[in-house]
Amino acid sequence: QVQLVESGGGWVQAGGSLRLSCAASGRTFRSYAMAWFRQAPGKERAFVAAISWTGLTTTYADSVKGRFTISRDNAKNTGYLQMNSLRPEDTAFYYCAANPGWATNYSDYRYWGQGTQVTVSS
Repeated sequence: QVQLVESGGGWVQAGGSLRLSCAASGRTFRSYAMAWFRQAPGKERAFVAAISWTGLTTTYADSVKGRFTISRDNAKNTGYLQMNSLRPEDTAFYYCAANPGWATNYSDYRYWGQGTQVTVSS
């Protein structure tokens, strides 16, 4: 069993930066893939980025490539999403997720956090 708790969300002006954290309980987290998803009002949950359990493999949605960086520190059981050059269209509720296997589809992820709100003003 893995429990995930996100933090670091908030309000920022366009062009600014935020770093989200995802603190995990359970030693198995370090052997799980981790991802970030986001959901804006009235829209479906969308993939943002994923990282393998080793941290050696990452992938990003086209909309965030070059602006967002996913990382993890398995010694601290924590994952991160560094978000730079934020845009109003990045406004959403951001969720971290963990799964024993590699995946980028939200329906494949077994464990989810409660989410954290990110608001970017123009």
